[in-house]
Amino acid sequence: MHSIPFGVPRLDSIIGGGAPPGNVVLLAGESGAGAREFLYTSVTMNALSRADEDLFDLHYGSLDDSASPPPEIHYVSFTAGEPYLRREMEYTMDSDVVAAAIDHIEFHDLSPEFFQLSPIPREWYLGKPTELEDLGHRHNRESVLGALGTTLSEHAPGNLVVIDSLTDLVASRSDDMTWSDIAMVVKGLEKASYQWGGLILVLVSTEALSETELGILKGATDGTLLFKWETGGSKRARTMVVQEFRGVLSQLESENIVQFETEINESGLDVSDVRKIR
Repeated sequence: MHSIPFGVPRLDSIIGGGAPPGNVVLLAGESGAGAREFLYTSVTMNALSRADEDLFDLHYGSLDDSASPPPEIHYVSFTAGEPYLRREMEYTMDSDVVAAAIDHIEFHDLSPEFFQLSPIPREWYLGKPTELEDLGHRHNRESVLGALGTTLSEHAPGNLVVIDSLTDLVASRSDDMTWSDIAMVVKGLEKASYQWGGLILVLVSTEALSETELGILKGATDGTLLFKWETGGSKRARTMVVQEFRGVLSQLESENIVQFETEINESGLDVSDVRKIR
């Protein structure tokens, strides 16, 4: 069975090329601990593999024989469009890498659906003036969860899709979109992804969730990468732990790997050290 690269070189090499197809992976982390940078690196490196072989070889290296980058990369955001996300990605890695990869990433901005029931003026997220009469038509638009479902049904099969981020949905819970609705969508996504055969990465902040809510999301996805800050002596390090990941966790356990230290460089996020059971 071929694997889909995460785009993080050392991690991919340790787990045999990447993630098994048909998986939903939760990227859950503390602020700045690496979850978002992991997501940026994943979309950029997978896109770069098709955009510029030489640049990809320089920043990633050789793919595992069992690994095959997805034909398409889709970036779904609830609050931002391509210009903003491109700038954020350039903060994480070399701008030349992002520039080469960006045309091979398809961005889906769900801001209209996300903000439609809020008091936010339309020009803030659409970039054009609004009229009072337009407020009366908001209820006719597709809900944000409906728009997410439509986007995934169309683009997820066989491809890499990243969702940035579930935190936005959690923070905007209301009578129209409850926690149960959000959790049910994630659970349904896990079932659909098995048929689609691609890879879906879902970003969420652990600081926005209770322990129970985080546990529900872990149980509703195929795997969880947990990102935390760890302080030892005078050093503050980003760490990553692989949790409940079928097809991947067993490989790490066989090597007695319990945790990764990560770093962020011009190529994005990568593993800097591997911690094993002593």
